[in-house]
Amino acid sequence: QVLELLRGVQRGSEDRKRSLSRLRWALQNEDTQQKFVRLDGSIRTLTGLYTSSLADLQLEAARCLHELSHSSVPTVAEACLPVTSYLLTYLSGHSLEFTELCLYTLGNLVVESEAVRKQLLPQGIIPVLASCIQSPHEAVLEGVGYVLSQLLQAKEAPTEIIPLVLDSVLPQHMLRLLCSGLKAGMGAAVEFAWCLHYIICRHKDNVVLLALGAVPALTSLLLDLASQIPQDAPEGLELLVCPVLRCLSNLLAQTGCQGQGQGQDGRLLVALFLILQCFLQQHPFLVQECLWLLNNLTADDPFFCSALLSLGLLPALLQLLTWSQMATVLVLTVLCNLAEKGASHCQRLLQQPLLPRLLPLLTLPDPEPVGQCLELLHLLFLHCPEAAADFTRQGGHQALEQHQSTPELQERAQALLDMVRPCPGAPSACQATLAAFS
Repeated sequence: QVLELLRGVQRGSEDRKRSLSRLRWALQNEDTQQKFVRLDGSIRTLTGLYTSSLADLQLEAARCLHELSHSSVPTVAEACLPVTSYLLTYLSGHSLEFTELCLYTLGNLVVESEAVRKQLLPQGIIPVLASCIQSPHEAVLEGVGYVLSQLLQAKEAPTEIIPLVLDSVLPQHMLRLLCSGLKAGMGAAVEFAWCLHYIICRHKDNVVLLALGAVPALTSLLLDLASQIPQDAPEGLELLVCPVLRCLSNLLAQTGCQGQGQGQDGRLLVALFLILQCFLQQHPFLVQECLWLLNNLTADDPFFCSALLSLGLLPALLQLLTWSQMATVLVLTVLCNLAEKGASHCQRLLQQPLLPRLLPLLTLPDPEPVGQCLELLHLLFLHCPEAAADFTRQGGHQALEQHQSTPELQERAQALLDMVRPCPGAPSACQATLAAFS
């Protein structure tokens, strides 16, 4: 049956378009795809029709190639190697549908085959995409984003693909389209946000993106997105918010990126909590993303630590203490960032009151949140010694005693016990605690 379909396409009869259409539907089956590419002359025939001067046959052949590109079998993708140069050439095709088909066919092929990726790079896929990203058409932009996102996820991307992308005009256009609100379309914005994420998290030196103003641009975008919540938030907004949060978080986490133009704008903290409030129930995965960014903003940054307190956001943060295990760890880490800033910040934390919220956390079975809780207690006791007495009055020493037999916690637990219940002749509380937490 597959051979008959191929012969119908090869005959050159008036029914060739109909034969191509039947072949396209047949190629939606994975077994048919593999049988087809094994037939002698199958790809050569499709390539010939794809490059023909008859627009209707050319489009139908492009649809057949697109169906083949969906295969998860690498040999099918590699069978399409002879057509890759034509796919690139015809990206400036005569119709929007044709250009879109070429883009998604390329994107699908690069996912499954390293051989296809290695052939496309010297054929100039990056310069071609750099040209396509300047298209005014939303469908083309989304297709460009799809191809780029697949390339940037490849195992060889850090050494072979990302440097080429950074040397092109693609980063500035990705940032421009992403940060122009949703004018380029939600689909395109989401694709380019993930593209930037793949570059940032897989490339140690993001000087190019920083020079393009990525940090202030992404900050401004988050403010814009938060301003649309909850009244005018478009459907699927969480799909865009997630990679934008990750991009900004990872840029701020990299050495030398702190203070790179985020402008120390307290509105960013308000925006984060608006996003949290909006997506907390329906899209809880964003809680971790927001808290990770909040951690990177407050780490070693006195401005954001003070702003979090002065803007009255601490109660909302503490409500997330028991949201999930990861949320517990991240909230405690942010609280440690605040407590590290000294006595005044610690006093503000203790006014919540904080100690009664921490005591139940010391009974958790997981050592990671318990360890982070011990770290926070150490900072509170160090800067506000009266907190140690309050902790003891609330039965805190009993909670600490249960961790004396936990290998990864026992030293820190014992140091805090020495602080809340000092023994005669023992080193001073501060000395013991500092030694254990150093």
